[in-house]
Order: sequence, then structure tokens, then C-alpha cells
Amino acid sequence: LPAGPGPFPGVIDLFGGAGGLIEFRAGLLASRGFAVLALAYFAYDDLPKVLAKLDLEYFEEAADLLLKHPKVRGPGLGVVGVSKGGETALAMASFLPQVVATVWINGTSFLHGNPLVYKDLVIPPIPYCLERVLLTEMGALDNSGVFADPRDPSYRTSAIPVEKIRGKVLFVVGEDDRSFNSKLFAELALARMPPESGRILSYPGAGHLIEPPGSPLCGISSIRGTPRPVAWGGQPQPHARAQEHSWQEIVQFLEQQLGSAAPMKL
Repeated sequence: LPAGPGPFPGVIDLFGGAGGLIEFRAGLLASRGFAVLALAYFAYDDLPKVLAKLDLEYFEEAADLLLKHPKVRGPGLGVVGVSKGGETALAMASFLPQVVATVWINGTSFLHGNPLVYKDLVIPPIPYCLERVLLTEMGALDNSGVFADPRDPSYRTSAIPVEKIRGKVLFVVGEDDRSFNSKLFAELALARMPPESGRILSYPGAGHLIEPPGSPLCGISSIRGTPRPVAWGGQPQPHARAQEHSWQEIVQFLEQQLGSAAPMKL
């Protein structure tokens, strides 16, 4: 929570395939006047150890919980998500009326690897093509071939129904993302969304893990559940510039959509 009495605009913050509870971005957003729920959804506490499905009722419960907090100003909230968290954030925006502002960072716009379940609805996933994984010269996993082409008609049922989105979406894309073609996923989503409901920030030379400014480029790292480190892509200078520019755009976008309430700025 920010300092002061509030009420503050509420934001849910989601990370990706690393699982667990990651809070640094939530803390930074709180310093800019947002009440932020850093939401773990697997591999933490009593949650499932692996992500077998995206149960949207869990995320709906989190949205309701945040909006009931006495220091949170409704009626809508924002969601920020990177990678699998971006996929999840887009699904939340498509189904949950509480979500009025979504920041999607190098995610997908189709279900991958595990289904989305919401009440009686099941959206089947596009399976990972694990036989297409490559090794870099440094011995890291290059997963860029693992994601099948979402334009294949047989995968139509795996698309997140972004045409239902009634809020606004900011897509943040690193064009040197080595995980998957995030720019393609953003463009495919935007083409199906209501007019004027989204825009794309696309950064040449930026990798998968676009984080707040001052964060070092993470080009390769270990991640839970993989036998080797994973290559994320990105070149140091353009990636740093992307982090600095996108952070200002993200904060401004959330203020525009949710209202500003920033007693202090860092």
C-alpha cells in the first residue's frame, strides 16, 4: 500500500512460469500511488506445485478481495502480467468486468500448455512442441520454436476471447524475445479487440523479461521446472531503454485508466 489514507487505485501484479511470489514490481507500483496485490498462482504456500490449469475463479476471487479492501478505490482495477502472467491478465480482461486496465508484457493471446477453466467453460490449450527446443552456444534452452503458429486454423478454439474486452489493454513487446513471437500474439489480439481498446509498444532489441528501469538485463536464467537455463533474449542498451520508456508508459496508462492517487514518487 502507498503511504496515506487512500483510497488508491487497485492493481493485481502477475509473473509467469517461475511461479512463487514475486513482489518487487508491486512495491514499485505502490510507491507510485497504487494499491497492489502481488498474486502467486502456483508453486507457493498451499497452491499447486505445478500449473496444471488456469482456474479463472481463483483470479476473480483475488479481484473481489482487492476491491473490498478499505484503501482500494473501485469500481474497476488494473492487472499487470508478464509472460504466462500476460496470458492470464488478458483472460481476466476478457471475462472479468472488474478488470478495466490491463498491461500485457511479452505474453500470448492463446492458451498454451494448460487449459483455462471458468465455471462451465473450458478453453483447450495449444500443446507445447517440446521436440523443437534448441540449445544456444552457451547451453541454454531456446524455446522460440516450442510455440506452434497460432494462426493455424486448428488452434482457433485456444484463442483467448479478447473480443469481449471492455476495458483498455497496453501491449508491451520485446522484438528480441527468445521465448516466443510476442509481437505476433499482440497483433493477433489487437485485430480481434473492440476498436480503440488497445495499443502496442514494440521495442527492437528488447528481450522477454522487460522489467522496471534499473533492473539488469536478464538474458539467460534458471527457471523452475526446466533442466537447463532458459534464453530470454535482449541486447543491453536497447533493452535498458525499453525498460525505462515502458515503465513510464505503464504508470501513465494505469493512472489514466484508474485515476491518479500518488502521494509520493520515486
